[in-house]
Amino acid sequence: MEKYKKVAIIVAHPDDETLWAGGTILNHPEWECFIVTLCRKSDPDRAPKFHRVLKEFNANGDMGDLDDGAEQIPLAARQVQLELLQLLPATDFNLILTHNPHGEYTTHIRHQEVSQAVINLWYNSAIVTAELWVFAYEDQNRHYFPKTVPAADLHFSLALKIWKHKYDIITKLYGFNKDSWEAQTTPKEEAFWQFSDPKIAFKWLKDQQKL
Repeated sequence: MEKYKKVAIIVAHPDDETLWAGGTILNHPEWECFIVTLCRKSDPDRAPKFHRVLKEFNANGDMGDLDDGAEQIPLAARQVQLELLQLLPATDFNLILTHNPHGEYTTHIRHQEVSQAVINLWYNSAIVTAELWVFAYEDQNRHYFPKTVPAADLHFSLALKIWKHKYDIITKLYGFNKDSWEAQTTPKEEAFWQFSDPKIAFKWLKDQQKL
């Protein structure tokens, strides 16, 4: 994976980067990671924790402040795209990691909107990347904690040491207690859909939206 040097991880919330890709980030200290979260910049609790997590990952990053109310009011697609572009320090990467068009669990609309924004921006050449990896998890309508999709292109089983480090970020740095959904969810395996062609990714997005 030496070809992946300049990496962007684009997520909706502080902790998404850790839950869905934290082990992969920890396994690749050679990556120059920039982590973007589009929500919670004004959150007096979560924002400072996110910046501590950036240091733990030896990454840089930035936060947006899109509405993240419990009502999950849909945002205009262009608003999400513009916020994303303002947060990224560049628009050219070797690899981008982001959410699934269905989200990773049932249901958070911001995850879906971020995924759509990234894929649409890539398709329209507003951002450039050699590859896009889309988180591949599902929970069968909350029948169980999110787990990897067997058919996903990439599967990484995390070594116990890496998983414990990831779990410690969730519980100690983000401060979720051991009985929390976040702590119980923390996957021991990470999976991604892999794309190298924005046209194929865009078609896949449209097909997913029909499901």
